Amino acid sequence: MVAGSIADDSFVAAQALLAARQLDDARRRVPFDYDGGHARSVAPWAPPRALLPAEARGPLVDAMRALRRREVSASDLVAAARGADRPELGGVVEWCTDAERHAASLDAELAAGRDRGPLHGIPITVKDVIDVAGVTTRAGSAVYHDVPEQDAAGVARLEASGAIVVAKAETHEFALGVTSPQCRNPHDPSRLAGGSSGGSAICVTIGVGLGSLGTDTRASIRVPAALTGTVGLKPTYGRVPTEGVVSLSWTMDHVAPLASTVTDAALMLDALIGGDSHLAWTPTESLAGLRVGVPSAAFAGAEPGVVVATQVALDTLTQIGACVARAEHPTADDFDLANAAGLVISRCEAAAAHRTLGLDTSGYWEEVREQLRSATSIAAVDYLDAQRLRSELRLRLLSAFDDADVLVMPTVPVVAPPVEEFAGYLMLLARNAIPWSLVGFPAMSIPAGTSEGLPVGLQLVAPPGEERRLVQVGRAIEHALA
Repeated sequence: MVAGSIADDSFVAAQALLAARQLDDARRRVPFDYDGGHARSVAPWAPPRALLPAEARGPLVDAMRALRRREVSASDLVAAARGADRPELGGVVEWCTDAERHAASLDAELAAGRDRGPLHGIPITVKDVIDVAGVTTRAGSAVYHDVPEQDAAGVARLEASGAIVVAKAETHEFALGVTSPQCRNPHDPSRLAGGSSGGSAICVTIGVGLGSLGTDTRASIRVPAALTGTVGLKPTYGRVPTEGVVSLSWTMDHVAPLASTVTDAALMLDALIGGDSHLAWTPTESLAGLRVGVPSAAFAGAEPGVVVATQVALDTLTQIGACVARAEHPTADDFDLANAAGLVISRCEAAAAHRTLGLDTSGYWEEVREQLRSATSIAAVDYLDAQRLRSELRLRLLSAFDDADVLVMPTVPVVAPPVEEFAGYLMLLARNAIPWSLVGFPAMSIPAGTSEGLPVGLQLVAPPGEERRLVQVGRAIEHALA
């Protein structure tokens, strides 16, 4: 079976499902206000008066504290990031040549009493679909080559907060997939690291930087986080600007951080959101009375080891006071609809974007080329109906929080698959993650143990604008499981 046949079959199945689905409201309009009214803050991040919670942990947090105790310098951290690389894993695309100069400047600032905040002097990587001024953006492709003159909006915010971009990280070509087959999982190099932010996950796992900036359109932060045992924190749609990103899907693209711990990821997201976002300062309060909804449909096709690891995490939540109960939504039908609509919408928008790019598609990966070709066969009315169904699904999934404060489920139903089988995982790896990018809700994948020596990810989902809730619950689970 060739990769293209999988793409074709996926589109045929998606179109058939959508064609058979009737709108609840025949007069429903296409939802052009996709962000649900959550305006993006453009104000610089303001430090809070309080200290980070005592239980806040992570390599980034430790480095932040060590920098201020003068136990380490930003230059030391950049050197350590370079020294941690394992080229055989395929995480780094290109090193940034001015990282050392930038580190020396930030060391001088800190010595002079200027502190830009928690990310001051912290080395990070950036996914290679996001622009870094003066560094080539390749988007994981042999036929795309652009040297931008300015940073992407998210990169600019991180650098203004003192972060140092040390390298560009590998990606599935044009972010059009969840496998990144050219990358290798640090836990077992015969396995996938996931995608499309696979290089970001590798870099964080092995210590090339203390965090990474990636994108998540269908599942691209949370899948690699789950498969590598890291934390991927996707915010509410629209909270972080996407200017300067090689777009996959204008109405689904999210810019998001990937890091080692919940606090580390929250510190990055604070800088990305700006203003008075103080997610990392969320106190780890008692979860007594917290309502946790568990959708049984999210366990469909899950490997036994993934089920066991997820159940251990749910039992842990019960032990620390949460009320765990079955959630009515999303149902199996909700997951199927989200996957079908998400595939049609994201790939139609990608096909339009690539037609505008005007590149020689014969140089694209076969899998990517076939996805874009299949998308061109979809009629405009089918695309628009998928958008209308998306709007109804959003309302239905909002109702899940009538009885739950947070939803919990496996991020991915399987552990990292073998590299040679990547073509068969176009839909399965992203199944549980797609709904939340499609409807724009915040979602996070955190480590939940292992199965046969490979990481298992636990996905937490909250209503729009409630990233703080994810940080609170995620940190509590992280602390309890540790």
